[in-house]
Amino acid sequence: MSFFPSNSQFQTHTSISRFQAAVLVGAPSYPNAIAWSDENLIAVASGHLVTILNPATLPFGPRGLITVQNGPPFPIGVINREDLFSDCLLPTIISRDHEPCVRSISWSPVGLAPNAGCLLAVCTTQGLVKLYRPPYSDFCAEWIVVADLSAKLYDYLASVRFGEVPDSLLVRCDNRENEQDVQSVTTREGKRRRKANKSGKSSTNPYSKIYGEVDTDVDSDFDPMEERSSHQIVPASKAKVKSVKKIPENSTLPHITVDQYSTRSAMLSSLVVAWSPILQSHAKISSSPQHDSSLSLLAVGGKSGQVSVWRVSVPECYSVDQSRDPTKLMLIQIIQAHKPWITAISWALLDSDSSNPQLLLATASYNGSVKIWLAYYEQLLKSLEPSSNTPFSLLKEVGTIDMVPVLALSVTVPAQCPQTMHLAVGKGSGLFEVWICNISGQIFHKISPCDGHSQIVTGLAWAFDGQILYTCSQDNFVRCWILHGSSLCEVPIPSNTPGLRSSTDLADGFVSCYGVAVSPGNLAIAWVRNTDVDQLNPMYEARTQKAIAEFFWIGGQQIRTLSNNVLDLDTETIPGSSEKELVDWESNIIWSLKQYETQDKPLVVWDIATALLAFRRSKPEYVDRVLIKWLSISFLGSDLSSSAENVLLSASRSFSKVTSRQLHLLNIICRRVILSEMKADEINNKLLNVEGLDGAEEEELALWINLLLNSERELRERLVGFTFSSFKSQMLASATNSESIHCFPLGLAQMEQWVELNQDHVQDQLRVLAAEFRKHEQRLSSNFIAGEKCSYCSASVPFESPEVALCSEGHKLARCAVSMVVCPTTSIWFCMCCHRRALKLAPETLFVIPGPQCPFCGILLQRLQPDFLLSASPT
Repeated sequence: MSFFPSNSQFQTHTSISRFQAAVLVGAPSYPNAIAWSDENLIAVASGHLVTILNPATLPFGPRGLITVQNGPPFPIGVINREDLFSDCLLPTIISRDHEPCVRSISWSPVGLAPNAGCLLAVCTTQGLVKLYRPPYSDFCAEWIVVADLSAKLYDYLASVRFGEVPDSLLVRCDNRENEQDVQSVTTREGKRRRKANKSGKSSTNPYSKIYGEVDTDVDSDFDPMEERSSHQIVPASKAKVKSVKKIPENSTLPHITVDQYSTRSAMLSSLVVAWSPILQSHAKISSSPQHDSSLSLLAVGGKSGQVSVWRVSVPECYSVDQSRDPTKLMLIQIIQAHKPWITAISWALLDSDSSNPQLLLATASYNGSVKIWLAYYEQLLKSLEPSSNTPFSLLKEVGTIDMVPVLALSVTVPAQCPQTMHLAVGKGSGLFEVWICNISGQIFHKISPCDGHSQIVTGLAWAFDGQILYTCSQDNFVRCWILHGSSLCEVPIPSNTPGLRSSTDLADGFVSCYGVAVSPGNLAIAWVRNTDVDQLNPMYEARTQKAIAEFFWIGGQQIRTLSNNVLDLDTETIPGSSEKELVDWESNIIWSLKQYETQDKPLVVWDIATALLAFRRSKPEYVDRVLIKWLSISFLGSDLSSSAENVLLSASRSFSKVTSRQLHLLNIICRRVILSEMKADEINNKLLNVEGLDGAEEEELALWINLLLNSERELRERLVGFTFSSFKSQMLASATNSESIHCFPLGLAQMEQWVELNQDHVQDQLRVLAAEFRKHEQRLSSNFIAGEKCSYCSASVPFESPEVALCSEGHKLARCAVSMVVCPTTSIWFCMCCHRRALKLAPETLFVIPGPQCPFCGILLQRLQPDFLLSASPT
């Protein structure tokens, strides 16, 4: 048995195993076809579908789906029949209809969906962009549309006449007199006239054949990256295609020129989408998300060379039921970034801890040009419409026009250098460039271009704080590059994953790779590859296995060329392992855990917990060593070697000095790794059974259990203390206004009873706050002090535990993890880690990231879904 975590069901021909994979029924056709969200969901663009996967439930777990369809046409105007064969319309005339296809996808940060999850932006080959949310309350697999950006963009452009001449200078056409000479011209496809020849599709992307043979300055409607259609319909003669419908007599469409049609259609044809990181001011902390200071930007690039920037604010309130609050989005600027098409977009956030953080936008075009734009948070917050101001300004053009299209961008800002940006640029020739940009000093250094691939670079992904760059290409290779100062060199992918440097390591059934994505914890990587359908069974496999999303561990990735760490383990007894790989795993796991100790990073540690759990099943001493070292560094401030017992006892005594995020992280590790064989309810109710273990193992496990219970007690005391302090402040503010009594926190009576039951364990300050509450108890209404009733039989429910309650008839009820009140039987918030429920959400001031979060685990709460429906698994 291999020491490294793997999935034996998926083996390559070289006996090196990926730890899991997912089969797709559609084949990707465009770069960057896979994206990993901040809540641990994976989206794969494959044909007319977007498949959403949960890596924690693969390969046979539930999936989410987005099915794209062609939409109705935009009424942009009509042109004369004799103009149909103009140069700018010729590509449209010879085009043919085909099935809709997904061209670009991008995940939003957490907190923008109505349930506090992520929104997914989808751009199709028809040029349409829509936003989707998970069906958390709809009990279906199909994701729900929350906004149509293309329709909103058309409304704005129509209101400003597409930036053209005034309406008085436009000529209206007389439909009765000109119905023989004028045909309706639209920018969206009408009804499908011809079915796509599915059997004739080639697995080779046409980019590699013609990307360098097109003059991008001649025609803005011609898509040189797509040989099937440009997706605007202008019928020629009846001998070629069917005639479109004549203009109705009551039509008010303007009579426009060919150039106007070409410009308008290009402005409405989107090509690529990208979300920015969450933006919020740390100087102004609100107690609730009912404000517009937390936002994200969505950039949409199109054929006109313009980038439309949309501001999306967090919802006013979150809910597990059907949301009636529409998604708040506003168009704040249209940037004429390039002259030819926009082919790639990426974002970076600088000075995230300041009151006025900076946002960087990198755009790339089909002619090889790459530009960096800069905006400030306060300007973005004040922007109301594109004409009011221009928050984005050009900072630097780093890419030269060489007529080689840029199809992939990846940007990251290292935590150790918050004013430095690492920019990776992937080109259609197989080359890729890396720029080191010092924004504060206006220094832009270009590392020599790397000839990493023989075909189009289809994906780029930074990992390990900008030290590692992963690249993939249509040549079916995935390669790893390490950045040392101003040099870039290739290093092998860890041996416990397929080393794709040599063609002998590739599976025979794959022909091209269309994207790569790194997990939130940087310990796993996923890429999507098209299968060679000619080598598959045409009756079964060729129809259902057109592509595969594969997952590999990169926790053993070499980051430092030299390491002085020595592992105190007998690696010879571990099959398939080496001391070098284990040292790299240890270093990378501790680094990843340290990254989550910052409050502004969503707590998604699935890859960390899964890897540690797999290691623990094979070699528990190794996991104990890693976790003890992490506790020593994070909780005790020293990495000096000490016994596990001393470290666990010392860490327990230091809880009052550490942050809540560190306690959240510790609780997750204890539950998902150390106590993984115990049920969450048994841990919550302290019904733990450690029988069957020898003396040493039982003693060590008891120390971990005690560490977890003490950590959760510390967090509960902080929550109760914050609630009593809030009550005290509100009592002082409402001394003369008795009507404000309804603003008092929920569960005050239950918290006071909990303090009374734990007088010997809680801190003195908390007992003082509880005593002050009792002095004002008479001023509270009966809603705050009345006894609780059972939801089933209306019997009285005494307070005996903050976790569960038993009524006098014996019904067992769950209590809210935040307020300790009895939870109703309706759908409420649920924690996927500790399995606690919450009726009332914890105050937003306890967290930096917007959204409902568990006060004990720090992960996003969600609605508990049945096993057959997709849900996120942060841990």
